[in-house]
Amino acid sequence: MTAERRHAPPTQDELDLLHYQSRIERPVAAKIPEFSRDERLRHVIFSRQFSVELLEDLAGTADKIRALSKARAGQDFLIGLLSHKRAMLYFTQPSTRTFLSFMAACQILGITCNEVRDPSTSSETKGETRFDSIRMFSSYFDLIIMRSPVAKLAEACAYLMNDLAASGNRSVPIVNAGSGADQHPTQALLDIYTLQRTFQFTSPKDSPIGTRFDEIRRQYANLTRGLSRKVYGFCGDIGRGRTVRSLAELLAGYEGVSLVFVSPQHPALSLGDDMRSRLVNRGVRVFEVESLETPIDGRPVIETVDALYMTRIQKEHNDPADEATFAAIDFSKYKLNRDLVNRMKSYAPILHPFPRDQFFGEIPQEIDADPRAMYFRQARNGMWARAALLAHIFNVDHQISRYYHEHYE
Repeated sequence: MTAERRHAPPTQDELDLLHYQSRIERPVAAKIPEFSRDERLRHVIFSRQFSVELLEDLAGTADKIRALSKARAGQDFLIGLLSHKRAMLYFTQPSTRTFLSFMAACQILGITCNEVRDPSTSSETKGETRFDSIRMFSSYFDLIIMRSPVAKLAEACAYLMNDLAASGNRSVPIVNAGSGADQHPTQALLDIYTLQRTFQFTSPKDSPIGTRFDEIRRQYANLTRGLSRKVYGFCGDIGRGRTVRSLAELLAGYEGVSLVFVSPQHPALSLGDDMRSRLVNRGVRVFEVESLETPIDGRPVIETVDALYMTRIQKEHNDPADEATFAAIDFSKYKLNRDLVNRMKSYAPILHPFPRDQFFGEIPQEIDADPRAMYFRQARNGMWARAALLAHIFNVDHQISRYYHEHYE
């Protein structure tokens, strides 16, 4: 940091968060209990709020919602569950999939939605603080889903809501739909849900005589169902990828997992020290390599991983000071091609948080037809996973389970 920056006056973002700074600086584990109520999530801020048990429950609810949505009677039941609720989608950072996914999830459960996507159309242009805006939204709506370029803003808004509740004022849940370069917990939720469904290894053709899992096990004898005891690869922009950090935090909760981070050896792009320490302290085997061809456990990464999570290089975060060093990096090592995919395990899903970069080409379109290409299913799974999360927050997941068992089993 330059001397000029050290002595510069605080930015408006820094001033907005200053009141909550002491709470924000605490370890995540100390903060998580404050975002729950009655053993149920109240605010969704960090991916680590999702325990393995809760992830299994949410996956079960998501499966039931998608099954009920296939029939008119099930749709009518779902849409009546929360038709008395209203949600504000406060998205001041550009978003397509996350915004539409949450909108669709709300509509599945009958929640009425309104949106603010451009702060220039709000009273913030007249000097209103973000926190005044959030409190105003809480006067009209029952839920605030927010995406912001400002790191920690969603967390600070959750503290605001908790303080209002403590003083007897109206307070509503805050759901973090992406906060700066910090956290994206619901993306991690849908990523896990995609892996959960993939690693069930089920098929409509399964029968008592033989299953898809039986067929795969003939080639991979040590393969087990579920997310435990698997190798997960992350490739591309590791250092600046909030989706990578959020998903890695969740995978660390499963037994015997190994995480392989494939990125250039550059401080902006590689795994951060804090993330590495957290993963190692939780018993995760961590590998950091520069190529999908680098061997781990005696075999190249591309042939070892049970799932591969590709990311684009996030050029919008490039620091001018790094441009010269970026120019010297061979980024071709962080792109898939048909030959690499052909060497992957036959069941290993390829994931991507989107958007993919057509110019960089981390996943060329020719890969889309491969049965392991799960990224479009992954995006659709976000609608079901987020609907399950909203059902959990508003405590109607048990009603969904009861209706499903009464009418569909």
